[in-house]
Amino acid sequence: MKNHMKKIKIITAFLLSLLIAALPLTSRAEDQKPAEPVVKQSAPASAPEPQAQEEDKVTGELDLSVLSAYIWRGYEQTRDSVVVQPSATVSYKGFSVNVWGNLDTRPYSAANADYAAKYTETDYTVSYSRKFGILQVTPGYIYYALGAPYAGGTAPLDSQELFLTLGLDTILQPTFTVYKEIDHYHQWYFLLGASHTIEFNKTISLKLSASASYLLSTDETTYAKYDSNALPTKDKYNNFHDGTVSVSLPITVYKTLSVTPIVSYVFPLCDDARYEMEGRGLQGVTNPSDRNSSFLYGGITFSFSF
Repeated sequence: MKNHMKKIKIITAFLLSLLIAALPLTSRAEDQKPAEPVVKQSAPASAPEPQAQEEDKVTGELDLSVLSAYIWRGYEQTRDSVVVQPSATVSYKGFSVNVWGNLDTRPYSAANADYAAKYTETDYTVSYSRKFGILQVTPGYIYYALGAPYAGGTAPLDSQELFLTLGLDTILQPTFTVYKEIDHYHQWYFLLGASHTIEFNKTISLKLSASASYLLSTDETTYAKYDSNALPTKDKYNNFHDGTVSVSLPITVYKTLSVTPIVSYVFPLCDDARYEMEGRGLQGVTNPSDRNSSFLYGGITFSFSF
């Protein structure tokens, strides 16, 4: 545990020092934040306004990520497997629709079975974003269509969430998002995030980001508190949960094409989170408390915007 905490402190201190050093340099807002509606200004009828025309334009982005792991909210979804995650987003007048998926190229097996690659998840997100001064408000809905982890396996129940994101267009681009599961899993998930992007030139940037979460369960059967042996209890989980720090290097290959290498470190924010993340991790050892609760992974994302 001491080594674990020492590792977190070292990484956190490193990122904070980078952020402080970066403040005097030119920065820009997060690349993937929802499209912002343009406020129309009055103009003569004979002079069409460029901003209004831009607002009426449909925009979009196609992404393809290849990563060494799939970790979701601190939970291990894959082990020793490369994942491929395609994504498509279309936006118009503040409204956005996104479809995201996950392909596990080597599904995990505790018995060392050789499973073929499996498409395990497709998420559908609908949102609307509007800006009020420096405040950006984005409500939305997500449907998680969950497949079996391997051929012949049992698929988890699908999930649905409502969310609301508040973001400030200022230093570190802070965001606060509240997620409420409304289907089977009965929990609230609160996420606080911040990021800073340093532009070295028109082609290469360095992006630093971090987030911290709080998990509030309303049903001990789906999100239970775990004991020190990483076994579920009859209590509901109610505590801080997972933290993430990431470093990425967006590279603009062409006006509409970019490549982004990324490295992320995910870790529990408290002992309750560590026990739960171990207990809900993939089966890999006889003793659940010996499973992983922190994860270092990375990969690359290819993006095309239009």
